[in-house]
Amino acid sequence: MIIFELSCAHGHRFEGWFASGEEFARQQERSLVTCPICDDAHIERLPSARVSVPKGAARDNAPPAQPTEERDTTENAAVGLPAEAVAKLREIVRNTENVGRRFPEEARRIHYRETPPRAIRGQASRDEAQALTEEGIDFASLPSFLTNDTH
Repeated sequence: MIIFELSCAHGHRFEGWFASGEEFARQQERSLVTCPICDDAHIERLPSARVSVPKGAARDNAPPAQPTEERDTTENAAVGLPAEAVAKLREIVRNTENVGRRFPEEARRIHYRETPPRAIRGQASRDEAQALTEEGIDFASLPSFLTNDTH
């Protein structure tokens, strides 16, 4: 599995997971790779320092593994962030109100000052996200590793 940092023509950044670089190219040629925020199919790869080595692919000249207590969890290593950074990001997410499928409605109420401002999170379809963007309502998609184990 290879992870690419991607960007659409509107500047939305996201990551994509592919079996190989060739698979990314094949899907891109068929316009199957689209922005999760605006559904734009004009996607380009961004430079990335993230490298993933499959299990069992270790070579004899690889550096020795760190002691267990210093090693990131598998999940943190998979997202390429130190454990402390993931913990801090999760803390921030925990301090938001999960409004679920009411996210577009609540985001609008906050944006138009119909309700007091507060940090919220929830779900929106691509069409709902596009409509929020067109209305000038700022929001960001959260990766799943941040929304696991939150209230």
